[in-house]
Amino acid sequence: MATAKKATAAASAPAAAPAAKKRTPNAAFMKPLTPSAALAAVVGKDPLPRTEIISKLWVYIKANNLQDAANKRMINADAKLKEVFGKPQVSMFEMAGLIGKHVK
Repeated sequence: MATAKKATAAASAPAAAPAAKKRTPNAAFMKPLTPSAALAAVVGKDPLPRTEIISKLWVYIKANNLQDAANKRMINADAKLKEVFGKPQVSMFEMAGLIGKHVK
């Protein structure tokens, strides 16, 4: 009997999978935003979606080895990032909030 229940459960699982909707991106994240002069020094002056701005920031951080060696969640700001962040070190979680002040 136990094997019959397993077989029934396994047979019904694939039927539910196609019914799931594909997730659509939120339009607010995809809206191009113009970076401030301080942020433009790092990511460029062209309007970009918020997701692309964060991606370009991470490329800059990794290229300049700005992640703290002891705690990878912390980012040590160089001269360009200090203008954006306003302090010498920020966590990766507060970085997105600080970027919000530099985009229109």
